[in-house]
Order: sequence, then structure tokens, then C-alpha cells
Amino acid sequence: MPIELPADLMVSVSGFRGRVGAPLTPELVAAVAAAFGAFLRADGRGATVCVGRDSRTSGPMFVRAAVAGLQSVGVRVINVGVVPTPTLLLATRHHEAAGGIGITASHNPAEWNALKLATGEGIFLDAELSGRFQEYLRIEDPPRARWDEVGEVSEDPAAWTRHLERILALPELDLPALRARAFHVALDCVHGAGGLVMPELLERLGCRVSAIGTTADGRFPPDPEPTAANLRGLGELVRESGAELGFAVDPDVDRLALVDEWGEAVGEDLTLALASAVVLRRTPGPVVTNLSTSRVVEDVAAAYGSTVIRAPVGEVNVVRQMQSSNSVVGGEGNGGVIHPRLQHTRDAPLAAALVLQHLVDEGSSLSGAVSRWPTYTIVKEKLSFPREVLAGAYRVLTEALAADETDTSDGLRLAWPRRRAWLHVRPSGTEPVVRLIAEAPDASAARALVKSAAERLEGLIYSKDS
Repeated sequence: MPIELPADLMVSVSGFRGRVGAPLTPELVAAVAAAFGAFLRADGRGATVCVGRDSRTSGPMFVRAAVAGLQSVGVRVINVGVVPTPTLLLATRHHEAAGGIGITASHNPAEWNALKLATGEGIFLDAELSGRFQEYLRIEDPPRARWDEVGEVSEDPAAWTRHLERILALPELDLPALRARAFHVALDCVHGAGGLVMPELLERLGCRVSAIGTTADGRFPPDPEPTAANLRGLGELVRESGAELGFAVDPDVDRLALVDEWGEAVGEDLTLALASAVVLRRTPGPVVTNLSTSRVVEDVAAAYGSTVIRAPVGEVNVVRQMQSSNSVVGGEGNGGVIHPRLQHTRDAPLAAALVLQHLVDEGSSLSGAVSRWPTYTIVKEKLSFPREVLAGAYRVLTEALAADETDTSDGLRLAWPRRRAWLHVRPSGTEPVVRLIAEAPDASAARALVKSAAERLEGLIYSKDS
């Protein structure tokens, strides 16, 4: 029968996310996986799907459910085990599969899990394909396999090894120089899948590693997202161990955050900026990032004679723009780096290798490398706001704030290049709120932009209710 999705299940372009037990249950996971397998077959994409997961305690249960659902519609399953999401997506391409399912809620707390759906390209579903699949869920009853057509299951224990070797083979990496430099790196894997891979990567790059959170048992800290506020433990480890820098990854290892030699968190946007410098130094070309990423990426691109192209927020939007513009590097300001020589998805192990290479290129510490670029402050605010009047709100903000540049491809982005400032207003894809994000060279200017926009939006709410 067609599936009626629970009202409290978060549905996005790339998949389905919820708290374990309610609304996310094994029955729901099996049903969605069966529909996805049947959809891929009906769409002529093939009958093989790769499945992998992060270290969440609910992961084994949901993998078994997803595998059963796929088998029930005659799909062959390749289980790659507990791996980073970028490893799963690379394996999907390696096996020429029809698609992939990642059982991971990324940076969400441990009580959450999700199904993240990918195509055989090794990228998440885009809006067009996701829309067609969600329509399939609503109206189709997936045809089940007969007893002699049930899908087979095999395992791929070499998925991470292939991924690692692909990273080490990138032409941007000077392995002898990296190994001779022998960085001392502090590492926090928050008990996610990174604990199984990041130490090996760093050791292969010649690093000495001091680590916390490398037991991949899914017992995450309350908030495992690698934001500056959550890097205090890593900062302490840097200071206590005498490490030269610190790396933190999220539970599914597609985002990398940095801590300098003083134990101070470096803004998430610097991960993409420093990694991009390595690529652009050797291969100038377009850089793609989303509308909410710091303009420091533009400063880096300009220094190497390159330009930045902005895409709507969302990894797949960045990827599609990278493909259409033949971008040489891209990513998002949340610590996600995408290198098309490797694959078109955010990849924290890749980002770590490129950041270390940047320090070798510059012959400097992390704080020294960061100090080369202008400093900005990003201020973020959330506001409950009726979405049905957003279009009118955008017109009001555009007229009132008189920006030099206006972009309406994803909400409203106003920019003032001479002031080196911008404001992005957009509806959240995961919460019933509107996000206001502003950046400027100093905190007071960024806060003023957010305050000005929030006051005008609140004024619209008041006038609407009165």
C-alpha cells in the first residue's frame, strides 16, 4: 500500500529524519526503503543499492529494516557497514549501483536517525528526483518480489580503504612533505563513524594523533554538531597535549571544524576557505558555495585569480552548480568541502588532508594561515514568521535596506560588497522558522543588519494581526 508519512517526520530533499521510536520506526524505514528500491527499478536505474550507517545505537536496527525492505522488492543490497557518509556515496559509484541509503541523522543528537537517499552518481537526490519519489510514496504500492526473486545481500568491507587511497592519490597532496612535517593533531570524533577512519587517515599523512571520542558507539555528547560552541573539549585537548591544531568531525564525517594551536575554535567557513586555497594554488577555476557562506571564500578565490559562484543552501544545490560550471572546488560554510577530483559530496577526511597541505604550502601555523585573510563576524537569528507572507516580506526588506546586490534564488540575499557585508533571509528546511544570517567585518555591523531585518519582519507580523 502507499505510505502515509507521519506528520512529525522531517521530510527534506535528501531524505527522512525523526526521533527514534516516534516517528521513526523499523516499520517505516522498511516501507520507505522498499519504495525507494522499487522507484529506482521503475525509473530504469537498476536493482542494486548500497547501504551504510553512522555509529548511532539505533543504526543496526534500522539497517536491518532497510535491507529487508530493499530485498522485498527484488533489490540486491551491498552493505558497507559503519562508514562516513562520503565513503558510502563513493562506494555507490564504485559499484555502479542504482542508489544508496545512509542511515544517519548527520549532526543531530543521538536520539535522532534518518534515511538519506542518494543516486548512482553518488550524490543526494535533487529537488526534481526527490519530488518524483515522494509522489511515488503517496500513490504507488511497491511490487514485491516472489520467493525466488528476493534480493541478495553482500558486504563491502573495503569501502573505506578505497576512499582513503583515493584521497592519498590526489595530486594536490605532497605526501613526502606532509610526512616530513609530522603534524601533531588533536582529534575529536564525538563517538561517531569518524573514530574508525580519521586516526588512520592522519597517521597515513605522517601525523601524531591525540584523540578523544574515537570509540564509535553512538554515545554522542548532547550536541555533536562541530560548531565553535561545542569545541571546548577539543580546545582543552590541544592545550593539554601540545598539539599544533585540532580537528573535529560530526557523527557521519562530512563536516570538519578546526581549532588552532591555542585551543581556539576557527570559524567553520575557514575550513572551506583554506581547503580551496590548496586547490586554487594549483588549478585556478570557479569555486561554488551557498548563499550563507562567509565572503572569506571570495577573498581566497580572488587571491588566486578565481571567482565564487553562489548556489541555494543545500549540498545538492551546490553540487549541481559545481557540475554545470565545471568548478574546481566547492562546499558549504559548515565545514563541508567538495572536491570533484574525488567526488561530488562533502568529505571531512578530504578536508583534513587539504587543510594540512595548506599549512605545508604556507609554512605556517593554523592561526598564521587564518590571519592572512580578512576577519568577519557572522550573526544568526531565528524568527517565527508566517511563510505565506514571506514574498511580501522580501519586497519590504529589499526596498528598506537598499542593497547593492539582490539574489532571490533561495529566500532573499542582500549584499553590500563595498561594506563587505551581506544579509540572507530564508525559511528553514528543518524548523518552522525563518533564518536571518548576516556577515560584516565587525560584530556590531552584522548584529545591526539582523536587528534591522528582524524589526521589519516583526512589524509585518504586528500589522497583519492588528
